[in-house]
Amino acid sequence: MPTKTSGQVHEADIGIEADNRAAVVDILNRVLADQQVLYTKTRKYHWNITGHLFYSLHKLLEEQYTTLAVASDEVAERARSLGGMAIGTLKEFIECATLKEQPGQYPDAETMIANLVDDHEAVIRNLRKFVEATEEKFNDMGTSDFLTAMMEAHEKMAWMLRAFLEEKE
Repeated sequence: MPTKTSGQVHEADIGIEADNRAAVVDILNRVLADQQVLYTKTRKYHWNITGHLFYSLHKLLEEQYTTLAVASDEVAERARSLGGMAIGTLKEFIECATLKEQPGQYPDAETMIANLVDDHEAVIRNLRKFVEATEEKFNDMGTSDFLTAMMEAHEKMAWMLRAFLEEKE
């Protein structure tokens, strides 16, 4: 069954109704879109960060965008394992994402980190809703567990970024 963001969902006999699988694939594509926007923003900040903590922040952001790249692949593969299609164009990512880009903006290091914390926290809030929906509404405990682990990874990345901001206070 086609959905706005997931393309066609092919038959898979895994104990989840086709309509539910289509809804979960739609959720996964929304998660994927936010992962890609956050990945791109993190990478941009990695390239453009300056200041006395340049090296440590440069390395931290590299670790985080690498984690986000792996997570994106895993989200897309989860959508495919449910018989759906993973979105994959920049246009699709922007259309489906809740996070927003900031073209032409090159904030100072502290603002960059604060922006990333805000984005991770927005992703975490969305994931909390999606964890509940995938398990309770769509009967997909596997995706619920998958999204819970992803939420925990974002919580850790947000904590590491917030720690930088706390030392400024």
